[in-house]
Amino acid sequence: MAEISGPHDGGSEPDYRFTLANERTFLAWLRTALGLLAGGVAVHQLVPDPNALSTVLAGLCVLLAAVVAASAYPRWRQVQSAMRAGRPLPKSGMLVLLTAGILAITLTAGALVIFS
Repeated sequence: MAEISGPHDGGSEPDYRFTLANERTFLAWLRTALGLLAGGVAVHQLVPDPNALSTVLAGLCVLLAAVVAASAYPRWRQVQSAMRAGRPLPKSGMLVLLTAGILAITLTAGALVIFS
């Protein structure tokens, strides 16, 4: 049975500054997820006379928060492994997904403001 290597196994130790930068990026993804989650909870709790648009807005925030949080660790691990192996950093589809999600949230919030 093949042993699964961790993000700190194999290759050579990268410059600690790159490892710390990777960790800061991981934490930034988590902060983004927490901000989206807080926004979703705030919309759900604080919008007077909730309607379908406010429910959709809260749901979009919470859903995007879950996706960002779920993808943060795998991304950190991929980058860490690539640095140790001396490979190019992997591409990430999360940037496009996060941008599209924020655009959807913004358009829904705009519709909520206009139609409320």
